[in-house]
Amino acid sequence: MRLWVVVPAYNEAASIGATLRALREQRDRDFTVLVVDNASTDGTAEVARAFGAEVVHEARKGTGAASDTGMRHAIANGATHLARTDADCLPRADWTANIRRAFDDGLELVGGKLRARTDEFPLKLWERRLIPAVVETAAFFGKVRPSNRSPDYRGPYVMMPGATIAITADLYERSGGFPRTAIEEQHEDRELVNRVRRLTGAYGSRRDVVVFGSVRRLRAYGLIRTLAWYIDHHYKPETIDIR
Repeated sequence: MRLWVVVPAYNEAASIGATLRALREQRDRDFTVLVVDNASTDGTAEVARAFGAEVVHEARKGTGAASDTGMRHAIANGATHLARTDADCLPRADWTANIRRAFDDGLELVGGKLRARTDEFPLKLWERRLIPAVVETAAFFGKVRPSNRSPDYRGPYVMMPGATIAITADLYERSGGFPRTAIEEQHEDRELVNRVRRLTGAYGSRRDVVVFGSVRRLRAYGLIRTLAWYIDHHYKPETIDIR
């Protein structure tokens, strides 16, 4: 198994160091880190290189486009398995080890759990409990969303956040991978899951594949607007890239 971890990044010079440090501190360190600089105007690429990450560039805006570029670069350079996290997230120390275990158990697409970071802002107890509830609410709406329900799918819809997802290189290519879109156009993680569901039932979410995600969008939008954003972009903010 030749595992690569792809990290799409746009203007994340201030935060990507923490992400790369968390990857460097993984218990299973047998993987290659690839940062996809999505036309940043700050020092994102330089910070990534300082941490020893490989860097490629993608000029087309969007986490989907950047992630796809990274995944295909990894495959072209020998990756057999691919994982993705985001540049404002902290994978738990056993993240790559548990991804590897999930692949060994026969899964071809692996989702994980997204939990709130507590190092960015002081979170009240109710906020810590509320944020997982927001994720579960989004997952529920995903299950009942009409476009996620079709006899063409080989298994039920499972929400897999792009910040904690992994896939075999073979399935990535067969499914078509992430759509080359921006997040305000399409939730690329949802589309990848549905592309895979048309091909195989060998996918699932694992509770031990944990990443701690930034709460900056929740702080910027508020609870109701954040839910509306994730549930099919019913809320369309003026500022998409929250920093």
